[in-house]
Amino acid sequence: MVSFAGYAMPIQYADGIIAEHRWTRGHAGLFDVSHMGQFLLPLAADAALERLVPGDIVGLREGALRYSALLNEAGGILDDLMVTRRADDLYLVVNGATKADDLAHLRAAGLAVTHLDGFGLLALQGPRAVAVLDRLVPGVSGLSFMRGGAFDWDDTGLWISRSGYTGEDGFEISLPADRAEAFAAALLAEPEVRPVGLGARDSLRLEAGLPLYGHDLTPEITPVEAGLSFAISKRRRSEGGFPGATRILAELGDGPVRRRVGLAIEGRQPVREGAAVIVDDAVAGIVTSGGFGPALGTPIAMAYVPTAYAAEGTRLQVELRGRRIDATVVPTPFFPKSYVREGASR
Repeated sequence: MVSFAGYAMPIQYADGIIAEHRWTRGHAGLFDVSHMGQFLLPLAADAALERLVPGDIVGLREGALRYSALLNEAGGILDDLMVTRRADDLYLVVNGATKADDLAHLRAAGLAVTHLDGFGLLALQGPRAVAVLDRLVPGVSGLSFMRGGAFDWDDTGLWISRSGYTGEDGFEISLPADRAEAFAAALLAEPEVRPVGLGARDSLRLEAGLPLYGHDLTPEITPVEAGLSFAISKRRRSEGGFPGATRILAELGDGPVRRRVGLAIEGRQPVREGAAVIVDDAVAGIVTSGGFGPALGTPIAMAYVPTAYAAEGTRLQVELRGRRIDATVVPTPFFPKSYVREGASR
């Protein structure tokens, strides 16, 4: 157990990080992510929220999720978040380490925010997640990726979205905190489910090529540099009106000076965050996430490098304890994603 964002959280359970990672890829892993911030805004706040993020919130359908980012005036990322339009409100999920700052930022912008600090959040991820959850909560299999809905379990109201942070098909379940342990126990009673800690959560999201706030995303990095241009909705690209729009729209047109890239690391030794990326004997960038990919059997990393060195196949070196390790720029995700899109067979 470690302290994280004011919570005591598990790095791993008895099986260990690699076993938990592989179990999630093959079965279903249960994560307690109740440290994340859950906020509610009035439906009428959609236009005001748009002034803080580059996503189309006004045009969001009921039951649909949208990934976006809170931006500073320079276009840097203050936090990345999920926004869902529900029947009676806008539901936001933000990062645990930044939720207090996010709450203050939203309120300073004049938004009436309700913090659901009495709610827990569980994530069930993996190819068997849908079968397991549909046994306990019939009907969830009807959701597609980035869609959510209201359900009931044992007289407890649940908000469930088909989303997650592993690259696998899966779900996130918001529920009253005093019912979270009972629901988690019901899930863990199913043979396909095992608990998974922070260690495997990090290796799973790294294989999926998903950035982590505070590491791959910071107030100095724009969505375009981070490879998150998809989060800048079409209408917002034409209208602007979000923080840092001048810089971000210029980067969309002309390209940023640096980009987040995936790196395949030669050998068996993982490289970690903070390692220098070397080109022609000079430091050209920095590793922001790195480790061993258990499903791949090889070390992988993500780094920011000048755009001139960001093309697939570019050969680089990464510094590891005074040695230089060869690396190659590769596409992300490193491991194929398994999302169930709308209209796909289930």
